[in-house]
This record gives sequence, structure tokens and C-alpha cells, in this order.
Amino acid sequence: MAFILLVDDQSSMRLTLTALLKSAGHTLAQAATGADAIDKISKNDFDCVITDLKLDTISGMDVLRAAKTQNPQTEVIMLTGYGSIESAVAAMKAGAIDYLTKPVDTEELMLALARAQERQQLKSEVARLRSVIAKEQKFDPGNIVATSPAMKEVLEMVARVAPTDATVLIQGESGTGKELIARAMHQNSKRKDGPFIPINCGALPENLLESELFGHVKGAFTGAHQNKKGLFEEADGGTLFLDEIGEMSPVTQVKLLRVLQDSEVRRVGANLGVKVDVRVVAATNKRLQERIKNNEFREDLYYRLQVIPIYLPALRERKEEILPLVNHYLSTISSKMNKPLRGLSKESEKALLDYSWPGNIRELINAVERAVILCREDEPVRPEDFALTLGGTILADRYNQN
Repeated sequence: MAFILLVDDQSSMRLTLTALLKSAGHTLAQAATGADAIDKISKNDFDCVITDLKLDTISGMDVLRAAKTQNPQTEVIMLTGYGSIESAVAAMKAGAIDYLTKPVDTEELMLALARAQERQQLKSEVARLRSVIAKEQKFDPGNIVATSPAMKEVLEMVARVAPTDATVLIQGESGTGKELIARAMHQNSKRKDGPFIPINCGALPENLLESELFGHVKGAFTGAHQNKKGLFEEADGGTLFLDEIGEMSPVTQVKLLRVLQDSEVRRVGANLGVKVDVRVVAATNKRLQERIKNNEFREDLYYRLQVIPIYLPALRERKEEILPLVNHYLSTISSKMNKPLRGLSKESEKALLDYSWPGNIRELINAVERAVILCREDEPVRPEDFALTLGGTILADRYNQN
């Protein structure tokens, strides 16, 4: 049922319509003047306003505009004893849902009110759906800590690219978090309900990598006792993350290029291909342009992979993120170990900022884990708690001398 403001300078009209609308279960408020109506509108959230066009110095059009300004969701039904096409058009343009002439036909009024309620419900549902969609589309960086301008720019790019099926090449030093970026891209894509399958292309010899990626049929080679799906088939409908793509052999590069071009994979030893729907995200810590010059990487594959290139800066290039990252992993790891900590000492903060972190975030995580294990619960984490992981440097000695 609706909360309705009835505006008319004739008390008999207000009395008649109030009785009618209350009998239908609606809640009513009344106003005899435009000024009174606008005052009530400013203090209440009405579902519908039914107003006479001709009032005192403040007209029904003024009431209509005030209602729409206060709450665009409020529906307005205009009544008039002096109907004209011009005034009807003006009212509808200003946002009125209906325009009825006096004497009011009660059936027409109830139909107009039903339409107003239906439209209001529709607007509410649209607003709700937009809110749901907005939440679903909001980019979630997952466990990625990004406070530096460089990393914020990376995440902005990831947020823009994630909803597409574009092939992405992530470049950066070892340990910079390339797989985290790939996972964030997958989790914020339309493929998020599909599989995310990572593989390190440098961890397997050529023949095994080919079988892992493309699969094989029974008898294709010694030890192939049954048919086996490759990771491209396993990742169908999802994302395949090819880490260390720069380590892939030239032969496998040719076959990968064919898959990217045709969206079809052929198992080792098979005569026919299988169509696959897979998004490929590749990563490397190698300078592929140099490998292309040395004939170690195919140029055509490079351009197929780097439709969208993303560069992850080394940790030493974004020092403002070192302490936030350390504190993040201190909290996470100490919680897992059920070991309360008192945070970092000032000496530790300086030591961590001074260090170059050649192993980047991977090294930082290892350093933090070691520090959580070694630190005393009743003291802040000290430089010596990191001593065994920060490149072998005995930081405690360095800072004790200062």
C-alpha cells in the first residue's frame, strides 16, 4: 500500500478522495495549499502525490517539481478542472505519471494509482539490480597490496582488461607477484566460475610440457597408456596461466601459436583437433625482445601474447609498499601461527626499507615468515629476526653499531 499526499484547496474533494483511498488500504496526508504541500513533501517520503493543478499562489506544477526534486521515485498524479492539452503536456514533461480532469472518475484514479505503484516498483527493482551489478563488477584485487602510483596503475589496467577475453602478457622480475595479478584478472572476469590453471613452462622438459599443455592419445609415445586431456582442455571456459613463457622451446612455441590462432588444440598423436574456449595469460621474467633478436622466441607469438602488456615493477622501485606489505604478511602469518606480535621496531622498519629485495615479494614473504618464527612475543620484531633471510646480512650488528 502507498503513502499518499493529497493536495486540493476544496475540502469536499479532499474528504471524498481520502475516504476512497483509505478504504483501498492506503495511508493519507492532506494539504490545502501549495505551500503546505511543499512543506510536507520536505519532511516526508511519499510514494505518490495527487495534486490539483490550480491552487493558490503556489501551483500544482510547483508541487510536482518539489516532489520530484525531493525524491525522483515519488510518482505524481495531476488533477484539474481546467483541462487543456498544453497543461497536460507540461505536467507529463515535468514528470507526472497521469493527468485527470475533474470531476474525477474514481475508477480512472485507482487505475492511475495502480500504474504509479507498478512504475515505482519497477524503478526500485531496476535500482536494486543496478546495485547488484555494480557490486559484481567492482574490481576485487584479492590479496594484492597496492599503495604506490605504479601498482595502482597496474591494478587500474587489470580492472579494465579483466572483463574482456584479451590475451595478456605480464612482465616483471621473479617474485613480483605475476600469478597474483593473473588470478585477480581471472576472478574479476566473466570466466571467474571456470577453472584457473597455472603452469610453469620452465619447470618441465619439452616433451612433457607439450603433453601437459595439449594432452596425448594412447600410444602416442612410450608410457602413454591412455588418452589424456591437456591443460588447454582442462581450462575450457576459464583461464590458463602460462608462467615463464620465455622458457618455452621453439617447437612448443609453434604449437602454442596455432592454438591461439585457431582456438583448437590437437593432442600429441591425434589426427583431429578439439575446439577450446580458453583465455591465456602469460608471464615472463625474461626480456622477450632480446630473445627474439637471438632467435630464441618467435616474434609472431610475442605479438599474439602481448595484446595487452602489463609490467610489474620490482619491489625496490616501489619502496613505499615495503612496510605495508610486511605488516600485511606479519598479520596474516602470525594469525595462522596463533602468535601475537607487537609490530615492527623502528630499526626493523629502516632495515627493511634499506634492503634491495632482489627476490621481491616472494623473498619478503619468506623473510616475514622467518621473522614471525624467531621473534619474541613480548617485543617488537627486531632486525635480527630478519637476519637469516635478508641476503645473509646481519642487520642486528649493523644497527647496534649506529
